[in-house]
Amino acid sequence: MDYDEYMLDGLYRGRLVELRERAEELGISKSGSVEVLRARLIHYLVLPEHDLSWDGIQSMSHGDLGEVLKIFGVKSSGSQRERRQRIWLHLNFDSRRMTIEKLAEMDRDDLHEMCVRLESPLTGNRTVLMGRVAGVLTNQLNGWGRIKRSLRRNGIPGAAESVPSDDSPTELVPDEGEVSLDIDFHEIVPPAVIEDASDAIAMGFESLDLDVQTDLRFVASKMGDLERMVGTILRGHGGRWGEVQKELVLRLAKRRGWPVDSDSIRARVSRVATDIAEIKGARMGEFGIEQSRHALRAEVASNESAARVRAAMRDAQRVIEGQNSD
Repeated sequence: MDYDEYMLDGLYRGRLVELRERAEELGISKSGSVEVLRARLIHYLVLPEHDLSWDGIQSMSHGDLGEVLKIFGVKSSGSQRERRQRIWLHLNFDSRRMTIEKLAEMDRDDLHEMCVRLESPLTGNRTVLMGRVAGVLTNQLNGWGRIKRSLRRNGIPGAAESVPSDDSPTELVPDEGEVSLDIDFHEIVPPAVIEDASDAIAMGFESLDLDVQTDLRFVASKMGDLERMVGTILRGHGGRWGEVQKELVLRLAKRRGWPVDSDSIRARVSRVATDIAEIKGARMGEFGIEQSRHALRAEVASNESAARVRAAMRDAQRVIEGQNSD
């Protein structure tokens, strides 16, 4: 199962404040304990293309269940049903709060629903159902809810030094220079950059299908969100930007409901995201150097941008003429 070890390592080591900041940048819920938030971010950032709903978990193979549990940093052994139970519990509950006392406060309908999700028998009164859920929780004790202590302390061995496959070998030469970790990739770029990015997304869209035009208008309105997503990815990847990061921003955009299925839209979003990354001071991989250098700066001279500038100049001229006539 392919995943970004560098990002996962950062999530393992991250503290509550850091994880909350990352969740806020991504526009997802930042509530809950550090472990609840960590699990949510791992699902969102590391396993974005996997369906981890109850139905999705039911359809996974024994091997895939074990791999997913390893990625979440919890116990991965056990039967197929035990693995399914553990993933569902880990993604939906806080192990510190899911106690026997908590079960005692639940009504029969809630306990019945728990039994459905935990694949336990559904017959019996409230006390019987509570006993079945409690039995599963006891059997799964310390197997979910918290990542392994070694991962929390040490992360993934070698992950911090690993280089994503999109980076070319020449980037490792000291003369190329490294991005200073003091750079604040979350710093908001000037409003003009967002405006120009919107122009670049929508440039020449009149020649495209009406549905694509509508989707491009929507995406163009989300450039502020795109800028924040790029900043978060750069922070999590040590300032690197290349093919891996480009694909990640597209996956995140799709998870947020952006219409990025069209090849033309995906190409525009990845190109503009790359230029925003460059403006933010990213260390560009071969993708950025060859395909993206100064593209946003070139596109701000598009017809749409020029029309906007001319309109502003005409408005200023009217004001000046009005003052002179007075």
